[in-house]
Amino acid sequence: MSEPLNIFRYLTELARRSRGGSGNLTTIQDASDSLWSGVGFSVDGHRCVAPMGEIVEVLTEPVATRLPGVKSWIKGVANVRGRLLPLLDLNAFLERGAVQQRSSRRVLVVEHGDIYIGLIVDEVFGMQHFQLDAFQHDSENFPPSLQRYIDGHYKQGGTQWALFRPPYLIEDEDFYNVAA
Repeated sequence: MSEPLNIFRYLTELARRSRGGSGNLTTIQDASDSLWSGVGFSVDGHRCVAPMGEIVEVLTEPVATRLPGVKSWIKGVANVRGRLLPLLDLNAFLERGAVQQRSSRRVLVVEHGDIYIGLIVDEVFGMQHFQLDAFQHDSENFPPSLQRYIDGHYKQGGTQWALFRPPYLIEDEDFYNVAA
């Protein structure tokens, strides 16, 4: 009978120690409340971050079927799990030159209302976390073509991350002017 008693004492001690350390959980929760997270990527050498809820997924660039009679920044459509995904070269759309053929190139999938589109970007850096007080509303250090789609920037170390808002792109009339 001494073995069940030892197990009981061990579990009791473990419960006591876990309750004693619970003060740190509040600190961890407070820290996460002061962070903003988004998907980091680059466009024409500029680091950008989009809110997590505005990017559905990140893909390697799928094989696309070219479409006749559209502007060069529309790269075609791809079949992604049975859905047609139009692909837009974000650099070319911003008149910054086409994204180069590189293995680091990725597609940010955006779904906003009825719009389902893939934005081809130079590179994706994954989830990025920023202190809320690192946000600044100005966008003057970014090209005018990009400024239309950003809401300011986060500063982390010496790097400025433009807060890119896909809904701003989707609401822009130029986004729908695809005929060549």
